[in-house]
Amino acid sequence: MKQEQQVKHEIHPWSLVENSFQPEDYCLNATLFSLGNGYIGLRGAFEEGYEPEPFTDGCYLNGVYASEPISYGESAYGYARNNQRMLTVPDGKSIHIWIDGERFSLAEGELINYERHLDISTAISKRTLTWRSPHGKTIELTAQRLVSLSEKHLLIVSLEITPLDFDGEIRLQSRLDGDLAQADRSDDPRIASPIDSGDIEWLESTADGDYLALPLFVKSSGFSICSGALHHCESNNDFTSSNLRSEDCVSVDYRFSAHRNTPIRLTKYVAYFAEQNKAPLTASQVQNYLQRCARNSFTEHAQAQHLEMKNFWRESDIQVSGNDALQQGIRFNLFHLFQSLGRDGRTNIAAKGLSGDGYDGHYFWDTEIYVLPFFLYTQPQLAKGLLEYRHSILESARSRARQMAIQKGALFPWRTIGGEECSAYYPAGTAQYHINADIAYAVRNYCRVTGDTDFLRDKGAEVVIEGARMWMETGHFNPRRNNQFCINEVTGPDEYTALVDNNFYTNLMARAHLEYAEEVFQWLQSFDPEACQTLVKKIQLESEEPANWARAAEAMYLPFDKSEGIHPQDDGFLNKPVWNFAETPEEKYPLLLNYHPLVIYRHQVCKQADVVLGLLLQSSEFSVEQKRRDFDFYEPLTTHDSTLSACIHSIIASEVGYPEKALSYFQQVARMDLDNHHNNTQHGIHTACMGGTWMCMVQGFAGMRLHGNELNFNPYVPEGMDGYRFRLQFRGRTLALEIDRPQASYTLVSGEAITLYHGEEVVMLSTAGQKQTFQMAAMEEVS
Repeated sequence: MKQEQQVKHEIHPWSLVENSFQPEDYCLNATLFSLGNGYIGLRGAFEEGYEPEPFTDGCYLNGVYASEPISYGESAYGYARNNQRMLTVPDGKSIHIWIDGERFSLAEGELINYERHLDISTAISKRTLTWRSPHGKTIELTAQRLVSLSEKHLLIVSLEITPLDFDGEIRLQSRLDGDLAQADRSDDPRIASPIDSGDIEWLESTADGDYLALPLFVKSSGFSICSGALHHCESNNDFTSSNLRSEDCVSVDYRFSAHRNTPIRLTKYVAYFAEQNKAPLTASQVQNYLQRCARNSFTEHAQAQHLEMKNFWRESDIQVSGNDALQQGIRFNLFHLFQSLGRDGRTNIAAKGLSGDGYDGHYFWDTEIYVLPFFLYTQPQLAKGLLEYRHSILESARSRARQMAIQKGALFPWRTIGGEECSAYYPAGTAQYHINADIAYAVRNYCRVTGDTDFLRDKGAEVVIEGARMWMETGHFNPRRNNQFCINEVTGPDEYTALVDNNFYTNLMARAHLEYAEEVFQWLQSFDPEACQTLVKKIQLESEEPANWARAAEAMYLPFDKSEGIHPQDDGFLNKPVWNFAETPEEKYPLLLNYHPLVIYRHQVCKQADVVLGLLLQSSEFSVEQKRRDFDFYEPLTTHDSTLSACIHSIIASEVGYPEKALSYFQQVARMDLDNHHNNTQHGIHTACMGGTWMCMVQGFAGMRLHGNELNFNPYVPEGMDGYRFRLQFRGRTLALEIDRPQASYTLVSGEAITLYHGEEVVMLSTAGQKQTFQMAAMEEVS
């Protein structure tokens, strides 16, 4: 239903290159060339700006937001009351340029040559160009930038300008610009709306020689933010400097008496600090921080950046042979995940990462189901931080449960930043109660993969148990279904089917959640009776509750239709007419932008994987034959209007014997943002889809499943590549897998002995460096 997009950039396995200026793709490239470090996110807009596209700029701080009341035409009890929007903070990269009085802009003059290069091995971007002004003055410009991975609060811009055919004045106005970039208002729910400028209180700014500071206070959320910039000039030309200051912008203005072929260099060190309901850093403290950072040149910071990325890629890279387009897509996606991820246990990863303010910068279930697996098996300490974030908002989740008439436990918000439910459309938001089970699923996998019993005792158990208590009040033992446990009026992952009874995915995941909660409680009683008693007292857990969880899990109702041999998505799904796909024109996709929700809800049509996702997450519960029947039924009904969908279909297609479909879906996933398949990457990347790239490779083509505490693999090489390599972390061990068409090899790189499975064959690796190789049969397409 979707047409393939043309490849927009040259294919380079380790980089993204724009080899000619593409003004029509300026917004898209502002996303693709974004940089971040998990705290700061900086869109790839130009330092000098680009006037035809004023709303493409943006710098963001993970977890920093403004709050505002949600306006309803018709409200009701329990609706989400406030929205939280990721804040665009003052633009620190801004450097306006004049060449002998003419403002430098690629919208004017003659662009003689141009190249922009994002090196994803080092996380540094570089733009080089030669430009002739309308009055015939020619310059060569090189701009580099990095968002430091070793200094949380720091980004650096390096600018070099050389006049080629004239002597004259070159003026650089370096700014901290608080004219915060805002998106236009839109009916598209995926796009952010503007923030009320009256919510920002500008505090006393500083413009003192080479140092600038612009503090502000966000009234609605209590965030104090201080941005600062320190400059270092290198030039054999004489220059003067002066400062300019207004309420929301401070700058230092350099005027150089430039000579032809004599370069001018400016290095700009920019820092951001934010505190909520605490005393902010002072301008002098920020200045001290920047002075320390400025002791090292851009080159020295770049070397430190390279080292950080080298460590990341050593453990996280997936090497693909025989397909550079897929190789580029995979690395680009993993790179953006790494630079978007919160690292402090108090922040998470937004649906758009730190590359744009789409979805208002909210965190979703995407984290636990689509993003966390990559970090869990490659950077487990970072995965832990994501789960610690859920524990940090547990009190808000308890409050939300009470608002929803749930007297015990917690209900996690569908979309949030600071912990409060921000979903204004409850049928596709609050009703997705499965988020509780998704979080518990992630905790279980984290503990199984890492063996981290301290986390489970101190935080994980509370998250799992409080989340499980909610099911006992949301569901009920239904006498009309032989007292099976049923859950009514919920929405599953498929947002084109809302407020249903017994959504298969929700019931399946709730069953696993209840079983795990009972298991965790019993474990905690045995492992640390004192900690168990402390938790029981804290949450007022009654003695009969764990047994009730086990009883509900055992009695859980899972819809199944014997005549079709498939799992209905919910009790009413098969009673609806199938959507008329044949007469739906291409321009009517995605459906959510062209049809009222009620029109969509009354049909058999899926936005994304729902039942099919359940088959993956609870893989051992179903035979391959059952998975194939369900896949065959739901695939034709699925529009994949959500970028969360194609990766799941690719993985299950691999498992059930459809390698051509698996590859086709994966090709969409791997280059979803690079080639803008959904035509909205200009508003930010799709982090869940990027996580799905890793899942397709490791869980799809390599067939990895975690059964209990054992790793199982069933690998093959699809026709679109010659082979692939990757590493995994598992319980303190590092494993390396090499999958080629004739054989698969498993190596214990470090750590203690391990037993795993290659299909039905046992793989026993006892010492570091030991390798076992197995011959592979070709994957045959199931007819």
